[in-house]
Amino acid sequence: MKVLGINASPRGKESQTLRLVIAVLKGAKEEGADTEAVDLYSLHIEYCTACGTCYATGECTLIDDYPELFDRILDADGIVLGSPNYIDSVTAPLKATFDRMADAIHCQMLSGKYACSVCTAGGSGQDEVVGYMNKVLTTLGATVVGGVGVAIGRDLSAIRQAEKDSVALGRKLAQSMRGEHRYPEQDEIHRKRREYFCQLVKWNKTRWAHEYDWWVEKGAIRKGE
Repeated sequence: MKVLGINASPRGKESQTLRLVIAVLKGAKEEGADTEAVDLYSLHIEYCTACGTCYATGECTLIDDYPELFDRILDADGIVLGSPNYIDSVTAPLKATFDRMADAIHCQMLSGKYACSVCTAGGSGQDEVVGYMNKVLTTLGATVVGGVGVAIGRDLSAIRQAEKDSVALGRKLAQSMRGEHRYPEQDEIHRKRREYFCQLVKWNKTRWAHEYDWWVEKGAIRKGE
């Protein structure tokens, strides 16, 4: 089992969000997972230009660190996203990363993976940001096992309980990868989403050749449909 933690805080080693990401990884490691943490702010992620090249070829015209990051995501069995609350959303590099994943959404490339999210906030909004990150993960095809959000502006000590909760979340993440927890409601969501995107790709197969070939290879579309 491989678990990748992505920290989208600009504060480096001083990041409170990083503490939660590391705590999730700690819990997963206690359950036998191999873990890795990535500082998103150490990478260069360009903004998507909506050119559609990835739909047609599977490649991106931009030259930056995104392809390597995405390869690491694909290589992982579990994904942990962490971001502070920046005006009721994630930080800009994480949003830029999400925007670059449209091809991955059409092809449901995170299917079979498990994921969770953590967020720190000054006063409020942490749960909404966790919900947003988890929704993105679900949209990509991953099964979400939970999340941890904490507001520390009025109580700096709250981070300690959040760390404990994050360790427990990491254990659940690894246990889910072993099949110890079931998520039938999400299974149904994923089934319907795969059907939707298969149909969408078939409608656009002449323009989205890469995505059409992807679903043919997966056995979800018969060649010529």
